[in-house]
Amino acid sequence: MPDRPTQILEAAARLIARRGVRGLRVEEVSAEAGVSTALIYYHFKDRAGLLRRTLEFIGRRAVRYTDPALDTAPDHDPRAQLTDLLLLELQDTPRVRENSAAWGELRATAVFDPDLREQLATATREWAEDLAHLVRRAGAAGQARAEVDAEAAAERLTALVEGLSERWLSESLPLGRAHELLRGAVDVELGRPCPER
Repeated sequence: MPDRPTQILEAAARLIARRGVRGLRVEEVSAEAGVSTALIYYHFKDRAGLLRRTLEFIGRRAVRYTDPALDTAPDHDPRAQLTDLLLLELQDTPRVRENSAAWGELRATAVFDPDLREQLATATREWAEDLAHLVRRAGAAGQARAEVDAEAAAERLTALVEGLSERWLSESLPLGRAHELLRGAVDVELGRPCPER
């Protein structure tokens, strides 16, 4: 069984994924988590603190289900690692669906919440930096065009993942098609892979 703060964060992520952030009340999170509101205030201080920690929690959870891409693709194949890392953001599992929906809701709320906006910008920048590192490694390994701007490519790819996630979650786009589009985007950004000699 998870510890109390984790239990609360899981409940908050579930509620945000299902109903959004704007009307989220601490009392609802309390009921969902099966804990007192006093315990939530003890661990998170206020609603804003709960939202900030929920965003961090969602980010850590995403790392846990995308990190296998760094372990499964051979170390000398950063292009495969990059592709796998992106594809793992779009999995038809309850945890990934919930995480993706909650991330989208938090992103939408950040438009109106400067504190959340700053934290979300930082998380997005770190995600893009991780991808840019793989793009640079792909270039060094001869798996990308020499003139690829790694940072710009990473920003476009993260934005595409978020957009594809919205379309997939709203069933405007089948998951297989989202994966196909993502693979194609990697080819466009890095250049088509050269055939083995």
